[in-house]
Amino acid sequence: MVVDDQEIVRAGFSALLGSQEDLEIVGQAGDGAEAIEVARQVRPDVILMDVRMPVLDGIAATRQILTENSAPPRVIVLTTFDLDEYVYDALRAGASGFLLKHASPDELAAAVRVVAAGDALLAPSITRRLVEDFAKARPVLKKADATLTPRETDVLRLIARGLSNREIAADLVLAEQTVKSHVSRILTKLDLRDRAQAVVYAYEAGIVAPGPTR
Repeated sequence: MVVDDQEIVRAGFSALLGSQEDLEIVGQAGDGAEAIEVARQVRPDVILMDVRMPVLDGIAATRQILTENSAPPRVIVLTTFDLDEYVYDALRAGASGFLLKHASPDELAAAVRVVAAGDALLAPSITRRLVEDFAKARPVLKKADATLTPRETDVLRLIARGLSNREIAADLVLAEQTVKSHVSRILTKLDLRDRAQAVVYAYEAGIVAPGPTR
C-alpha cells in the first residue's frame, strides 16, 4: 500500500512496485486519515508511508494503524531528506525503517521485501546519523532493562550502531545463528516489534551514546 499526498508520487511508486512479480499494490491513500481507513479494508503486508501530509500526518497514521491491528503491517516511512526529524518520531511510533524518495526502483523493491520478511530497514550510513542526531536533543526516556544479560546488551549496542547479524557475529566472535537467537530474546524481553524499535530503545535507555564510534 502506498500513502503520499502527491498523486504523481503514489502513481510512480505503485507502478514500479506493481511491475515486480512478487509484489502487488492493494491500496493507495493521499493522507493519513485515508490511510487508516484503506489499511483497515485491504490489510496490506507493507505500507510505504509519507510523513508530511494534510489532514493527518504519517506519524499519527502509523501509530494508529500499528496499535489497532492484532497483526499489524510493516511500515516504511518515505522522506525527502535523510535527516528529517519526523523520521525519528516515526520509528518511535513503530515504523520498521525509512527510505528516501529518490531511492532507485531496485532499492524500493528491496526495501519492501526486507520489511515484509520481518527485518528492519536500517542502513547504517543514514540511520545512524539520523538517530544519533536527534537522540542528542532528547532526554533519556527509559532506564536500561536489567533483564538483559551482558551479552544481550552487547548485541543490542551493536544493533543500535547499524550492524547486521553477520557483522555482530564477527565483532563478538559468535556464530550468526547465536546472534539471531540473542536478537530474538532481546525483542521478546523488551517487548519490541523489530530492530528499528531496538535502535530507538538503545539510545533512549542510554545503552549506547550518540557518537561516531562504537
